Amino acid sequence: MSSIEDLLQSLPDNRVVYYTLVFALLVGVFKLTTFVLRLGSVLVDLFVVPPVDFVKYGAHSGRWAVVTGASDGIGKEFALQLAKRGLAIVLVSRTKSKLEAVAEEIATKYKVDTKIVPFDAASDDEANYLELEKAVYDLPISVLINNVGQSHSIPVPFLETDTTELRNIITINNTATLRITQVIAPIIKATVEKSRGKNRGLILTMGSFGGLLPTPYLAVYSGSKAFLQQWSNALAGELSADGIDVELVISYLVTSAMSKIRRSSLTIPNAKDFVASALKGIGRRGGAQERYATSTPFWTHALMHFGIDNTVGVYSKIANQLNLSMHQSIRQRALRKKAKAAASISAEKND
Repeated sequence: MSSIEDLLQSLPDNRVVYYTLVFALLVGVFKLTTFVLRLGSVLVDLFVVPPVDFVKYGAHSGRWAVVTGASDGIGKEFALQLAKRGLAIVLVSRTKSKLEAVAEEIATKYKVDTKIVPFDAASDDEANYLELEKAVYDLPISVLINNVGQSHSIPVPFLETDTTELRNIITINNTATLRITQVIAPIIKATVEKSRGKNRGLILTMGSFGGLLPTPYLAVYSGSKAFLQQWSNALAGELSADGIDVELVISYLVTSAMSKIRRSSLTIPNAKDFVASALKGIGRRGGAQERYATSTPFWTHALMHFGIDNTVGVYSKIANQLNLSMHQSIRQRALRKKAKAAASISAEKND
């Protein structure tokens, strides 16, 4: 402290300079204090606060959870782990045989009721939503997991994006998610009302770093996930008074069919570990300290999110250019692999 005083005394007798330096010092102290407190909040959320008790959402009392995209990967894990916590499960996905296999696994392991609803989210057929409503309208649903989603087959410039892929991404990630929520949320609201304050409802929607950071070469997917951030936050404000918690869960890469990554690592968890962190972190922001009704729950993802927010920022040119370079490289590798496979098939035909 004496060194700071010596510095101030050595300056010319100029009050403007003096007060400017004092102000700058106070701002610096404030910024540093804020950073430390936010980092502390991240660490407390990740490693100290105990997991939410799903009795809050009607576990072990006959309540149901609806999970979309439930046939494999993250969706299947949500279904399994919610069943383990004592919720009956409605499994929603396209392939009936896969749903039946997951339902059998849940019934065998956790002895809870299940119901399957084959549903093609890409079709955008109103009849599908009517069938879904018909299948679940009389169930005491308290939880909805909006997990269904699609990305690009490989990174691609927007101007070269296949129109069918473009429509499917928007339809599955946005239209289907919103319409399914319109079907299920009123049922959750009625279930909460019937509990007379004993239970709350939960609507959890899967977000992505692709929506957090504008992502060149995944422009349609990136935009669709950014849309979910705004929609989910707005919905959280609307439904809070009805006793329904609405939360967007942000993830970086997870081993899954969509990411095409098979091997987990420090920054790329498997679906089981990611879902465990998501369910443990409900109501905690993790790395998303500056975002309402949002959580980045897996610990390495949380630290990455916090680091980006507190350095270059999610909308910076630096972040954009890094994303651009990374996805250009991924595209080049994918195209080389595709060309190699095509050449191999051609050679086999010529033999």
